[in-house]
Amino acid sequence: MSTSTTDRPMTPSTVWLARGRHVGPGAEGAVRARLRQLKDAGTIDDHVEVPAAEGSPERAFEARWRPVAEVTVRARLTLAPGPDGDRAWTLAAEAERAWDLGWPSPADMFWPQDTEPEWGHDTGAGLALAALNPLPEDEKDLRRVLKDAARSGWAVHVVVHEAMTPDERGRVPLADRLPPALRHRVVEHRAAPHQLRAVNYALRDLGVRLPRGGAVVLPGEPAPAGYDGEDFSVRSVFLDGSEPAELTAAVTLFTTLPRPLSEDAEAALTVLRDDWRLLTLEEELARERKLVAMYAEALEAMTQSRDLYREAAEQANEALAAYREAVGDRLPAPAEPATATPFRHLTRTLERFRPATRTRRPSAGGENPDGPTPA
Repeated sequence: MSTSTTDRPMTPSTVWLARGRHVGPGAEGAVRARLRQLKDAGTIDDHVEVPAAEGSPERAFEARWRPVAEVTVRARLTLAPGPDGDRAWTLAAEAERAWDLGWPSPADMFWPQDTEPEWGHDTGAGLALAALNPLPEDEKDLRRVLKDAARSGWAVHVVVHEAMTPDERGRVPLADRLPPALRHRVVEHRAAPHQLRAVNYALRDLGVRLPRGGAVVLPGEPAPAGYDGEDFSVRSVFLDGSEPAELTAAVTLFTTLPRPLSEDAEAALTVLRDDWRLLTLEEELARERKLVAMYAEALEAMTQSRDLYREAAEQANEALAAYREAVGDRLPAPAEPATATPFRHLTRTLERFRPATRTRRPSAGGENPDGPTPA
């Protein structure tokens, strides 16, 4: 497992990232309905469905809201085709200041809040976000699940060992106890009492160990800077309905560590920043002013280049004229180029943008172009 943090840009503290899977059809309709509902309620300021590129199966939605009065969050949800009619979704959000874990989850702004949501699945097969995921009984499948979890660069994967089979009070998901902004970024794996040895065998290459009756936060890939398996292992988790304060603190601390952006996370953040469509009137005016300034600078640079070229040509002509006077008529007149150079074509194009200042010159032979001079 790669733990290098030097070859990737770090995740900004202002950014919230998540991805998952919507099982079954109707993903786009669910997003549209949720955005309309929250816009009507005044929870979000505005939203837009981004026009899809011709022939593209992807769909994208943008929304803007204010978790607190002085801070705006911009978020973009992208839906892509998945197997069996599923839709894979990627959600990137960025705030105007460092993200507060007490703010609402951006996933709640795009997806309906159902008890067992169709959208609330990790990209791993069969895994649920904000819910319990029993590890498979088959050891080969168990190792595969934990191996995939170890490679995750998006969700936070937590493994909890049940020292004994819990009752209903111990079946409460950890996500219900976490700050709102973390609830849709955590995948909780539950190991049955007899699976402890198999789990630790699967985790041996990660440098972490699951304590009996405890829990461990997996590092993911790439691992956060400063991650130490001992710091993120919790010796005892009482599955009796009491608050798992130590585990909650470990998960929260993990999400605050500097973490490198994976390639796909960096791509999602780049699209959010560079292809943002949901502009306010002030933002549209600022963008247009920026474009006008850019075009003016480009035109000025071309004009200066043309003027320098013309000045050099005039100096060359003056030098040639002086040389001809010195040697007489022995130097042949320069031939006109057969074809115009690309720069001359650019010069003629730019001339059309300048005011007409050309004066009439006498025709050959000194005749007045306006007609004969009266006697």
